[in-house]
Amino acid sequence: MELYDVLIVGGGPIGLACALEAKKNNLKYIVIEKGTVVNSLYNYPLYMTFFSTADRLEIDEIPFITTKPKPGRQDALEYYQGIARAKEINIKSYEKVINIQKSTFFQVETSKQIYSAKNVVIATGFYDIPNLMNIKGEELPKVKHYYTEPYPYAFQNIVVIGSSNSSVDAALEIYRKGGNVTMIIRNNEISKSVKYWVKPDIENRIKEGSVKAFFGAELLEVKEHSVIFKTEKGEIREIENDFVLAMTGYLPDFEFLKNIGIDLKGECQNPHYNPETMETNIDGIYLAGVVCGGKDTHLWFIENSRIHAKQIIKDIIDKQ
Repeated sequence: MELYDVLIVGGGPIGLACALEAKKNNLKYIVIEKGTVVNSLYNYPLYMTFFSTADRLEIDEIPFITTKPKPGRQDALEYYQGIARAKEINIKSYEKVINIQKSTFFQVETSKQIYSAKNVVIATGFYDIPNLMNIKGEELPKVKHYYTEPYPYAFQNIVVIGSSNSSVDAALEIYRKGGNVTMIIRNNEISKSVKYWVKPDIENRIKEGSVKAFFGAELLEVKEHSVIFKTEKGEIREIENDFVLAMTGYLPDFEFLKNIGIDLKGECQNPHYNPETMETNIDGIYLAGVVCGGKDTHLWFIENSRIHAKQIIKDIIDKQ
């Protein structure tokens, strides 16, 4: 069995950054990705525009060239997958890591085989597990936790849950394709984190009544042809409904982290790691990217976690 210096779990932007750093330092590495390269970006809404400018999304100082001020999903796919091709990154796609155990070295079991590695980097992001509402009817097929494009929802009664970027993008796109959109929002205003060029748009559409919004409200139940929710004043209302887009966020795979022995702390399930080296409570297992934040998935993103790759590889080399 081959022995790798570094096995990287996750082929997203930060996983690729770790691979490039390992390659530059002549470490024998492999990346294991359960889907396609940068799988989470592939599953983003088709017409999504990043908040960050292209230079903030660059890895390994490779220029991210785009004609637009802010890149979109397709631009990012071209950039990151292009790097994987040009740099001949050693990546196994459509292979899911099932378990990691340590004996003399780490034994990494996947859906296809077992690998042996001296060190493991977990760069799995957080886009795989929806943050459930835990209400009656959430299991109905009409409830969607992922949004890709507006066309299936044209001329339908749509409820969008939340006021984050994903919620606002979905509400505006569906409204402009003829959908009858109602937003149910726990807070008393549109999130301050919404992209600054989009926020006035949704606020004006709500103000003019093109998009209906209930602030300080809570969805209570999803039924076959309607939804029931509580208003800010405590009134119980029921409205006709064809689809619910529950843009309630996503979570890292905490069970996977716990099963391999990583300590998780507090209500937010923050994983234990050394912020200088990114090494966890298990010697030789490192965290990189969004997964470091536990439930606080807004803490880490591409532009501020690219540095993790250098921190991790430096620590591995220093130990050697």
